[in-house]
Amino acid sequence: MALLNWHEDFIVNLVSLVRPKIYVELGIYHCALFNRLVPFAEQLIGVDISTEAGKYMQQSSKTRFFNGTTQEFAEEVRGNTFQIDMLFIDADHSKEAVLQDFKDFFPFVAPHGLVLLHDTHPGNEQMIQPEWCGTAYLAIDELLREAGSSYELMTIPISPGLTICRKRQVQLAWQEK
Repeated sequence: MALLNWHEDFIVNLVSLVRPKIYVELGIYHCALFNRLVPFAEQLIGVDISTEAGKYMQQSSKTRFFNGTTQEFAEEVRGNTFQIDMLFIDADHSKEAVLQDFKDFFPFVAPHGLVLLHDTHPGNEQMIQPEWCGTAYLAIDELLREAGSSYELMTIPISPGLTICRKRQVQLAWQEK
């Protein structure tokens, strides 16, 4: 199972370098990753449809649990003015849901902010089952076609896969308007 969770160590290292002001995780399950990130972000918001998920969250002035769908949380974000520095999409593993989450939250990602998409490189046909990677990997081709100059994508080709998206207009963050 550790091989299937390699992404957690990778994300912890990434967050420890980036130090996001606001980190949002869609689909926290038992907060295995989320709780490890608390030392490295100023504010962390975990979203899950299951009320049980919130019971696993490390309680801190930096953490917040949103119990509901990702669409319900997107509605709340629309009413606020904060920008997300790092977003981890790992809720519903269907292509449609991944695309919807990306489209709902991308406008709120800060320039040069990162969007991480999980389950984007299943290692075999068995991994395409809904309880594993589902069809999340199919969303990546569509996002690549739509990217234009507003973001770039790169998938780490190790099962179950992690795709890193950087929102940007220009290559260097300090040159962004």
